[in-house]
Amino acid sequence: MKICGVVVLYNPSSTINDKISSYINEIDKLFIVDNSKVDNSHLLLKNNKIKYIPNYDNLGISSALNMAARFASDEGFDWLLTMDQDSFFEDDNLYRLIEYTKVCDYSNVGVISPWHNTKSGETRPKEDIEERIDVMTSGNLVNLSAWAKVSGWKDWFFIDNVDIEFCMNLNVNGYKIVRLNYVELEHNLGDISIKRAFGRQFVCSNHNYIRQYYMVRNLYYLKDMYYDSFPEYIDYMVRGMRGRFKNILVWEKDKYRKIRNMIRGYRDYKHNIKGIYSYKD
Repeated sequence: MKICGVVVLYNPSSTINDKISSYINEIDKLFIVDNSKVDNSHLLLKNNKIKYIPNYDNLGISSALNMAARFASDEGFDWLLTMDQDSFFEDDNLYRLIEYTKVCDYSNVGVISPWHNTKSGETRPKEDIEERIDVMTSGNLVNLSAWAKVSGWKDWFFIDNVDIEFCMNLNVNGYKIVRLNYVELEHNLGDISIKRAFGRQFVCSNHNYIRQYYMVRNLYYLKDMYYDSFPEYIDYMVRGMRGRFKNILVWEKDKYRKIRNMIRGYRDYKHNIKGIYSYKD
């Protein structure tokens, strides 16, 4: 099995090289797809495994991933490691993730994912291996045959819920999403903060107002597409969105723009508006 990787950049710092160094030795090639408006090749370490692809515009995470997947598929790779610019592996964790590709059923496993170490406070499950409805994109090994079967990530989602939609699409097409809880990925997931009041804990994502737009809009598109297949999980996501609304009102900054954009996201969903955020403020 041939394995390559992709990391999607957006206005990166020079610390990106530390992240890349944590996984590039375990793969055969790395596609760096840059959604920044400027060329950042001068920031990157020199390595003949790297193919740098500048877009000079933010085309969204889904388009960037699909771009790399097409290159990888054309070059005969079987698996694509999908990395965020804020994630990295320590020790032999990626090696152990790759080792699983040698024992799994390539015909029906769509994604192999690690456990994500984040600041969310989520407790790691006791079982070493579990099948999931969805996993976060970073650190995954994506079966490129399965990617082709489901026509990849949805470009018009742009960002947010891109990973969930892709995994649900794989699930309904007969592919398994497998998470190896004994494999760890270090993932700086946004600007998470934990608040405590009345004996309870509240997790605030602190995503900016534009992200709030995509999170709401794309959630309702997910509901339209997959509610029949995953009703309980989609209901759980809708409750989570309502909880996020309350957390913004109570704990987070920039309340007005965030709430306004949540409303905009729902309104644009109702008008079947897709793609990139079009508002000027």
